[in-house]
Order: sequence, then structure tokens, then C-alpha cells
Amino acid sequence: MTATLDLAKQLISIPSVTPDDMGCQKIIGERLSNIGFDIKNLRFGEVDNLWARYGSNGPLFVFAGHTDVVPTGPAEQWSSDPFTPTISDGVMTGRGSADMKSSIAAMVCACEQLLAENTDINGSIAFLITSDEEGPAIDGTVKVIDYLESKNEKIDWCLVGEPSSTDTVGDVIKNRRRGSISGDLTIHGGQGHIAYPLLAKNPIHLFAAALHDLCDEVWDNGNDHFPPTSFQISNINGGTGASNVIPGDLKVQFNLRFSTEISEQQIKQRIESILNSHQLNYTLDWSLSGYPFLTTDGRLVDAARQAIKSVCGIDSELSTAGGTSDGRFIAPTGAQVVELGPINESIHKINENINIDELEQLTEIYLDILKRLMT
Repeated sequence: MTATLDLAKQLISIPSVTPDDMGCQKIIGERLSNIGFDIKNLRFGEVDNLWARYGSNGPLFVFAGHTDVVPTGPAEQWSSDPFTPTISDGVMTGRGSADMKSSIAAMVCACEQLLAENTDINGSIAFLITSDEEGPAIDGTVKVIDYLESKNEKIDWCLVGEPSSTDTVGDVIKNRRRGSISGDLTIHGGQGHIAYPLLAKNPIHLFAAALHDLCDEVWDNGNDHFPPTSFQISNINGGTGASNVIPGDLKVQFNLRFSTEISEQQIKQRIESILNSHQLNYTLDWSLSGYPFLTTDGRLVDAARQAIKSVCGIDSELSTAGGTSDGRFIAPTGAQVVELGPINESIHKINENINIDELEQLTEIYLDILKRLMT
């Protein structure tokens, strides 16, 4: 059993469903402390966070990740206990195996190998680990970043171990993410008897034309790095359940994944303008999950691509696909940010898994990146 596999199994065995870390960070902190990292345990609200740093000089390279996992779903549908890492035909099954305890294990072991060979590095290495990535993301990475800003600790390069790969490890590096903004919209009408429509105001009918305009709106055309901004309705609900009652309100939830071609304020203004043009009586609450970010070609992207080429013999694609990650909280500080981790086909699914060979490849890739940037 390799060091990376051994540590990954330890972490996967812990049922650390958001926001409960359940001792994962203690294991990680002890391993890092043994090789000279200074450990800070930062708890905000109900969320445990770990900040571990080796060295005091710049530049600062950070491995970022999360120990929390999503719920397993029906355990009886798994081929084995979700929190008992089980290996069969070279594949390890367990919740968190791909997202993203294996990445953390590879990061730790890469640092152990690097510092066993050379304790005098050019700069500092740190770990930013949270247990709130899969949940509200209120008391996790965003709070740690606030803490670091207050201490004037500036991140230069950050590698997030999210499962970025599609078909083989390293085939995709995510060097950018779209922004995400959601709206909770209520259209106010007037409830009444369905036989007397003139004595009521049907909010579903009132909203129909505005919905058409919102769906037809061209928000932007994207650019070389991002696809066009997308508006999507996620939930819509109106009615009392009775067939003879016109509802009083219609509730609509929507989301836009947006590019760097449009701002949060422009989105708000355009949506409210469309709603106002239809003279609707409404309330609208906004929630911004993150701004778009882009890490252009530079030392971090170059080091990652070269390491993958050296270890795996493939050329990586730079991508913005997928949802959000905690990179959205780190990039606004000015740090270069990339996401690089296992194959993402099984994440959040029943029988989440990782190929054992991926573990060794990830460790080698992370080690190669560290050597290129820090030695």
C-alpha cells in the first residue's frame, strides 16, 4: 500500500458529511506538522478549517481543498459501505474518493516527498482546507481568506484539488470559472375563484410574457475564455393545489452562470428592467455565489501543463466547464488559481470511485508542480 493510498483510505473512512469534519483535518494537520508546517485550526460557526504553512517568505503556493462530502444517498444501493473504502480491480469505491479526499492525500504526500529531498525551498507552501465547500460555503474558505487578508498573508499561486479531469488524469485543467448569481422572485397577483377571473389577478398569466423575454434575452456572446452567459429557471411554483382557485403568488427561482463580459450589477439591472417593462408587482432577492475568474497563461498554468506532460505524456485542455468551486473566493485576492484533480465522472453519485493509478499520478503531478515552482 502506497503512502497516498493509505492516507486516502484513512480520510474516506471518516463520514465527514458537510459541515462535519469529524477529525479529517486533525489527521492532515498531524502529517503536515511532522514535516515542519505551522498549523492553525480556524473554526467559524460550525465549520472547521485548517491553515497550515511551511516557510515565511514569498512566493506563497497553496493547496486548497475540502474534507466535507455530500450525503451518500441510499446506502443499500452502494456496492459496499460508502465509508468503507473498498478496492476491486484497481478501483477504490467510497464517498469522497474522487471529490476530494484522494486529492488531499496526494497533496500531503507530494509535500512529504518534496521536503524529504529538499527542506530549503524558494518561498512557502500552505494548505487551506475547509469542511464547508459542499454546503453553504459561508464559514469556510471565504472566512479563511478574510483571516489571511487581516494577517497580510498573500497567496501567489493556488492549486484546488477539485476533480477536473474528464477521461484521464490531467486531460483538463480548469483555469477559469463562470460567476453564479441566483434570484428568488415572487410575482404578486390576486387570489380568486377561477370562474371569476376578472375579480382576480393570475400571477402565472402575468409572468408569462416576461418569462419569454427573460429566456430570449442575449446576455452576452461570451469570449475566447468563456461561453455566453446562461439564464435558467430552476424552480417555479404557484397554486393552492385546488383546480378552481387562481393563485395569489407565483414563486420563481433562477440562476445565471455568467462570463467576464457582464457584471453582477448589469445582470440585476437588465432583469429588473424586463420585469418592470411588464408592469409586474414583484419582490426579488438576489444571491451571488461567486464572480467569474480567469488565470491566464503564466507560471502556475505553465507548471501544471508541463508537469502533466512529464508524468502522463498528454497535453492538457484549459476549461471553464462545471459548477463553482472555492477558487471563486481565492482568485479575487489576486492569486493565480487552477483546479487539477481526479476524473469527475462518479462525483456525488452512488459508488463514487477513483482508479488507484490516478492516486499515484496525482501525487507525481503535484510533486512535479512544486519542484517547478518552489525549487
